Amino acid sequence: QVHLVESGGGSVQAGGSLMLSCAASGDAYTRTCMGWFRQAPGKEREGVAAINTRLETTYTADSVKGRFTISQDAAKSMLYLQMNSLEPEDTAMYYCAARVYNCASGSWSVPGTFAWWGQGTQVTISS
Repeated sequence: QVHLVESGGGSVQAGGSLMLSCAASGDAYTRTCMGWFRQAPGKEREGVAAINTRLETTYTADSVKGRFTISQDAAKSMLYLQMNSLEPEDTAMYYCAARVYNCASGSWSVPGTFAWWGQGTQVTISS
């Protein structure tokens, strides 16, 4: 069983920064791949970034590449998403997710491949 709790969301102006955090519990092998997803009203949930927690290989969506960075503190079982140069289009509920098997390049962004989810944290960017 994996329990995920996100924090760090908020409201900022365009161009600003936020760092999201995700506190994870459960055996580390159950969280081989961890990711950040987001869902805006009326839109499908989309993958933002993911990290293989053993190898620290990262994957980032083209829409946020160069602006968002995923990282972890394995010793603290913490996952982070540093978000810079935020745009109004980044407004969404952001979710932390985990799965047992590793982050393959073709599947890391597919929500249905992740077994565990946090409750989400809202990010609102004003222009």
